[in-house]
Amino acid sequence: MTSKQTLRDDLTAALRARDQVRTGTLRMTIAAITNAEVAGKEHKELTDADVQQVITKEAKKRREAAEAYDAAGRDELAANERAELAVLEEYLPKQLTDDELQTIVRDAIAQTGADSMAGMGAVMKVVQPQIAGRADGGKVAALVKQALAH
Repeated sequence: MTSKQTLRDDLTAALRARDQVRTGTLRMTIAAITNAEVAGKEHKELTDADVQQVITKEAKKRREAAEAYDAAGRDELAANERAELAVLEEYLPKQLTDDELQTIVRDAIAQTGADSMAGMGAVMKVVQPQIAGRADGGKVAALVKQALAH
């Protein structure tokens, strides 16, 4: 079963269970997938990897919105965004811990021989395939910068 079909089946189950947060989140995610399929000059069927990228993008939007609402003192709206994020995270691969990220970054720096910020691109090129979909790119870039600055 494809990721897209799993989302649709879960939407049907959420509708039956009258779970409003899950229903709304899955509807928005399916709409985002459909938009990605029709973007460009011709319609294309997304692969499971493409669907994962769309879900990752949607999760990032929720995370950033929750942070913005927190900064503005809108706790109720931030809680809604976090609830939607929790639903989306069920469909994403398990996220890497900070310790795992540190290890990947250290290994990449050792592998590339980078010793200054000039080598950041080479380090990120090694790190990206290992973290794809399992960590926020901004967080990883910050870890690489921190490691190269010392």
